[in-house]
Amino acid sequence: MGRTYFVEEGIGQYLTELSTKVKPYVTGLLIGQCSPQRDYVIRAVRTPPKEQQQEESVGPPKLASLDEEWITTHASQVSRMLPGGLLVLGVFMVATPELAKDGQNALRKLIFSVEKSLSKRRLWKLAEEEVSDRAALQICSTTKKVVCRTYDVQDPKSSAKPADWKYQSALTASWLALGCTVNVNIHIPLLATSPNHDLEKNTKNGLNRWSKQIEDSVFLINGQVKDEDTELLEGQKKLRGNTQPTTQFSDVKILTQLCQGASARSTATVQVCSGSINLRGAVKCRAYIHNNKPKVKEAIQALKRDIINTLSDRCEILFEDLILNEGPQKKNLEREYHVLPQRLFVPVAGSSVMLSDYKFGDEAAGEIQERFVEMLDQPVQAEDIHIAEDISTVDICPVTDSPSDTQQAQLTKATLLLKLQQNMGLVVAAAVAVLASIFSFNYFSD
Repeated sequence: MGRTYFVEEGIGQYLTELSTKVKPYVTGLLIGQCSPQRDYVIRAVRTPPKEQQQEESVGPPKLASLDEEWITTHASQVSRMLPGGLLVLGVFMVATPELAKDGQNALRKLIFSVEKSLSKRRLWKLAEEEVSDRAALQICSTTKKVVCRTYDVQDPKSSAKPADWKYQSALTASWLALGCTVNVNIHIPLLATSPNHDLEKNTKNGLNRWSKQIEDSVFLINGQVKDEDTELLEGQKKLRGNTQPTTQFSDVKILTQLCQGASARSTATVQVCSGSINLRGAVKCRAYIHNNKPKVKEAIQALKRDIINTLSDRCEILFEDLILNEGPQKKNLEREYHVLPQRLFVPVAGSSVMLSDYKFGDEAAGEIQERFVEMLDQPVQAEDIHIAEDISTVDICPVTDSPSDTQQAQLTKATLLLKLQQNMGLVVAAAVAVLASIFSFNYFSD
């Protein structure tokens, strides 16, 4: 039996309007949420047209001109604007009847290309039990016939499986929201062996280590630790029959482990560094979850991924901005101070869900509005743009000593520390042995 997609009713009207503009086809992304029982599609977003497409010569309809790279780039940009719990759930194509035969093959290729592009950027992996099916929706612009199939993106040889496409009104009117503020203070060493002081690569490696700490953290939902397999709404009243957008919000606190457990082995590593990157600030994180008996583990997983994604995404945005403004070749590592883009949220009409984006301090509201129209095909009012947080910073600190002095100082310090640890171990062992012998003597003397 195939999967069932419950689809926001307004998407049907959106796709119908697109079908009147087809020349000869239009592609786009499906945005929503997976769950073990069913999937939800809350938005469909057309691929932005390229300028040169308007100048193409008139010819017979064909899919050979489908720009795969342009579509996957759009998917990467859109994924940054999705809060926790939402993802690119698939792709769609509205096409003329002449293209129906080749449409499904083109969609299959797009699904795997999009997933490959998105997975490269993630600092987390899909769990084994997670749904890995993605939707390929094909609509005939003449007959309006809808064909929905799915492909397993974890299986490159996956064949098409039929899926149901069902429209539903007020689909996300009463979805559940979880939010938290994460205080970030991440110190990332820059290895002296790193060519040209590759800041982006070093930052990603540092964030990878930090993301594992987030994965292992304890999450308190409204001040309580809940069993992962229990229902998120257990003991709470569920809103039924409500068609007006209302948000049932849960406040989440995160307890991060300060050190490894006693059973975990740890080894010291000495690395020669040429400087460090320091990420500091408080970031706002948010996740949304369906209201069909969601499990605690679904909600926590969605929030964890938003925490990891939001810091990783804004670091990517910062480095892209630096490349545009300063060029990719920067050989001298100097003291630099940068401000990370701030997170903002924008409501979705008729829904309790809000979409996300990032802005630099000098960006005007008009630029953000243009980006929402281009990326998500959604007009946004300036007064609906809610900046969620204060400024977070990136401080890039070079080591002031010469490389030879730095190496010598670090190695000397590391050697002293290791010797001190070894000597302390011997002293403690000797002290324990002495105490044990005294205790044993006194015990038997009595």
